[in-house]
Amino acid sequence: MIQTVAHRILDNVDRVLVGKREVTALAVAGILAGGHLLLEDAPGTGKTMLARSLALSLGLSFRRIQFTPDLLPGDVTGVSIYRAGEFVFQPGPIFAGVLLADEINRATPKTQSALLEAMAEGQVSEGGVTHPLPSPFVVIATQNPVEQEGTYRLPEAQLDRFLLRLSVGYPSLEEEVAMLARLEETHPIESLGQVTAAAELLEARERVRRVRMSPELARYIATLVGETRRLEVLSLGASPRASLALQGVGKALAALEGRDFVIPEDLKRAAVPVLAHRVNLRTEARLRGLRAEEVIADLLDRVPVPVET
Repeated sequence: MIQTVAHRILDNVDRVLVGKREVTALAVAGILAGGHLLLEDAPGTGKTMLARSLALSLGLSFRRIQFTPDLLPGDVTGVSIYRAGEFVFQPGPIFAGVLLADEINRATPKTQSALLEAMAEGQVSEGGVTHPLPSPFVVIATQNPVEQEGTYRLPEAQLDRFLLRLSVGYPSLEEEVAMLARLEETHPIESLGQVTAAAELLEARERVRRVRMSPELARYIATLVGETRRLEVLSLGASPRASLALQGVGKALAALEGRDFVIPEDLKRAAVPVLAHRVNLRTEARLRGLRAEEVIADLLDRVPVPVET
């Protein structure tokens, strides 16, 4: 059932994005694992188009916020308005099934933090009153590399709320030629429709939680994440939330492959997009040109993988 739902979404997104099956599969796995997605890449690589395609495919209510330096927290979560002798809460655009936070790192850290409670607990608190968000609730945020003009670095607490950080990447020559032909007259997203429903998505999430993982693989996850806290090139290692995230995405990837059990390859496939944004490189390591993705990839090579005896 999970594989059927996932492949309907993947095939639908393939109509819009050329040659991005793997990044789309990881994004779908993140959604099935109940998490939020951060898409980071250079402008024009298809981040927003991937987010819109996923939202349309899921068939959930959809809102988009263009994050800018003058955006205020209330513009995201909503505000209380005095009306007829009492304060009435006016919900913000965050009250949607899928929220596209476009160019999230162009807003100030204060506005970025407005998403924290919503992403962690599925609710918004305003004026001492808690307002639940729709279920399912998914944040798909896009950001440009922090080296570009007019961007703010996302705080560590905010980054840790994103289950996966994905890079869409530039297309190959043949993929770009195919894209030009496909978009010559009309854009496929104009005719893109939903291929699943909220109830089906919630059921798929429940089935993902029941995918089995051996104690040996649980120890492998804990060892891998624990090693990030001991590396000299890192000033901040991954938290226990990272272990839970790796377990969840590993289960979702297993389900996408039609299995009800996790294998080491599922965890290795998920490790870099799950862990790289949750660690901080020391200044001297950054100056040497080292990247967090390379550190995690090196760990995957060094930490022994459990084998069946």
